[in-house]
Amino acid sequence: MAIILFDDNAHQSLLPLTFTRPVADLRIGILTIAEKWAKHLNSAYSFKTLDYLKVKFPVNIEADNVFINGAICPDENLIEAISKLQSGQALKYNDLLIAVNLNASEAESFNAGAEFSDIINYPNLYVSIKYPEDIFRKNDIELRKDFQLLTKGRPSAAISATNVVIGNDFFAEEGAVAECSTFNTTNGPIYLSANTEVWEGTHIRGPFAICEHSQVKMGAKIYGATTIGPYCRVGGEINNSVIWGYSSKGHEGYLGNSVLGEWCNIGADTNNSNLKNNYAEVKLWDYSTQRLRKTGLQFCGLIMGDHAKSGINTMFNTGTVVGVGANVFGAGFPNHFVPDFSWGGAQGFEVYLINKMFETVQKVFDRREHRDFDETEQNILTAIFELTEEYRKFGE
Repeated sequence: MAIILFDDNAHQSLLPLTFTRPVADLRIGILTIAEKWAKHLNSAYSFKTLDYLKVKFPVNIEADNVFINGAICPDENLIEAISKLQSGQALKYNDLLIAVNLNASEAESFNAGAEFSDIINYPNLYVSIKYPEDIFRKNDIELRKDFQLLTKGRPSAAISATNVVIGNDFFAEEGAVAECSTFNTTNGPIYLSANTEVWEGTHIRGPFAICEHSQVKMGAKIYGATTIGPYCRVGGEINNSVIWGYSSKGHEGYLGNSVLGEWCNIGADTNNSNLKNNYAEVKLWDYSTQRLRKTGLQFCGLIMGDHAKSGINTMFNTGTVVGVGANVFGAGFPNHFVPDFSWGGAQGFEVYLINKMFETVQKVFDRREHRDFDETEQNILTAIFELTEEYRKFGE
């Protein structure tokens, strides 16, 4: 049976994070949503997503197929309900489609908004993501769930006796290295993936996860619920943030209640505000409405799409959204919304021409021998550049 993770309208409300990936490829907790389903169901998976993403994220249809909403994180009740679906049956929570079991011919024409005659109503609450801030807001829940999923029945590898571990919910995979650091698990678990390094003088409070081939630099201070990696390097002060693969925040500076996409780089002494001076509710730019949206949150920091960069001493205001491929630098606070493929800062922006942006991306990819900035990656970024043209109205 094929497991297919589909995008619904959450793909639009999660922008800019989903410009470059299906919803189920978002990482929350330790694993991506797709990896969670694969682990629970002991099955491979594919994606039903937008046309310009299909080459990188193809769909695999078999004789029997279960389509699962990519914005929903699995739990035991959901697994049980979905496993019981017969061919043609759909599982819904109110009007939201959670999953549907389809044969090959029905799967070819699947549409998330289609009507299904055989509907089973799901009665339980579950974890899902609809907006970018949901990723750091619900990261605590998913970190704990993933920790239990990944460590069940497995012993932790030993780490150096130079470290101090407080509490019992600590797990290190083989190849994880740490020296002269403190790990406090009394507020949540701490997970060190394989081939990770925590350098001397670091203090980490759980829940926390560092994913494969990532590093925490000397003297870093990290508060839960935070996820780093894979292939990341971080330092400074980080609180309740999720930093995805191949991104770096390698220097001093504060990052709080934030989400950074892949291939981002945060310059030295860059800081973001996560609390307004008047303690008011934070608003975030919403691509679908093209206006600020109330989040219901008092603490909300920076949302940054893939391939975005900031120069040294950059200041991001409370609730800032930075689009894909943007390059932000200079004195002062830039706007709360920095459009995709922008170049500049508080003094003004211009279009970051895509051929110039590609030159930078190529250099960044060249640093990773196992990654290739191929035609597929270039075509995705070109499509996003065209899709986001309406947001870049500099000087008009």
